[in-house]
Amino acid sequence: MMNKSVFDRMMHFLVHNSNFATVVVMGFVHLILLIFMWGAGVTPLVQFNIVSVIVYLFCSILCSVGFMLPVFISIILEVTAYTVTSTYFIGLRCGTYCFLFAIVPITIYFGCFIFKGAKRWIIVVLLLLNFTVFSFLYVRFGNAEPVYDMAPGARLALVLFSSFVMIFATIFYNIVHIYSSEVEVISLEQQNKQLSADAHEDVLTGLLNRRGFLPVVEKIMKDTKNSRFCIAFCDIDNFKRINDSYGHDAGDEVLRHIAGHIRKEMHGCDICRWGGEEIIILMKDYEMDTARERMEYLRHSIELNPTIFFNKRIFATITIGLEENKDIYLKPEDVIKHADSRMYYGKQHGKNIVVYEDKEG
Repeated sequence: MMNKSVFDRMMHFLVHNSNFATVVVMGFVHLILLIFMWGAGVTPLVQFNIVSVIVYLFCSILCSVGFMLPVFISIILEVTAYTVTSTYFIGLRCGTYCFLFAIVPITIYFGCFIFKGAKRWIIVVLLLLNFTVFSFLYVRFGNAEPVYDMAPGARLALVLFSSFVMIFATIFYNIVHIYSSEVEVISLEQQNKQLSADAHEDVLTGLLNRRGFLPVVEKIMKDTKNSRFCIAFCDIDNFKRINDSYGHDAGDEVLRHIAGHIRKEMHGCDICRWGGEEIIILMKDYEMDTARERMEYLRHSIELNPTIFFNKRIFATITIGLEENKDIYLKPEDVIKHADSRMYYGKQHGKNIVVYEDKEG
């Protein structure tokens, strides 16, 4: 079985180079037809195939510079002209009308990339013209004697070759279309997941943002059987001074470092970047005494673990306001606001402390 990564790389190449691949294959088809017609002695079609090979060589140059509309038009005109000309010279029974059906998937596939919106009616018109040409050939040359009467063996070989080209084109462009559609669907799903994550997560730290955090707290508060929790409102001390001294990139790194440290130390807790340098920790099933011990440990641990930024050791501390959920709190914002007020008190009274009770002044 072909390795999946090899298959994906091959399909990726074909999807992104399908225009050029089409031109190369069609040029090769006409090269085979040129040799075949030369062996069969059909001189007009030898000359036509020489012109066709030159056309596709020119189209390959256009592909390399991104001019796809002229290539698209050239393919349709060349195949249509060759089908009509070959049917006139060697008859309908030689099967070259199959080339008309071979360009149907090409018309649809490339037309959808070239024409957008209302212009996609052009694709429908081209397909109708394609069918009209086939109907004309069937009616006009169905019983007509060809100019060149090919040997039965040669005619059979041409019918088989033309049918193979038609089937190959149908299968190839369906595979390319299915694969590219699947890749697009997977890409959209990943983008939707990322958008969903971005809507609930902070991009810088990977923590929850307010939109993702508040429903978690609200759900616990509505659960009358298990509504015990503590909220720790943390703020990095002197964060503006860090930014001014080391630059905003360093400030971002300090914030990421502290967020990662809190996530590691408070495993199992829901953690939110509330805004700026403010971080909230939701400690489910914590009593106040246990929460206070954990916050004292966390505060001290952050104080002793500097952020390394371009060989610089940047020390930072945090001030924490702690509050336990109570019956008087009806909304998540009520608990958070109280923890915030305690944190603010700590900021006004020395910083780098844990405030777990209301104080005067």
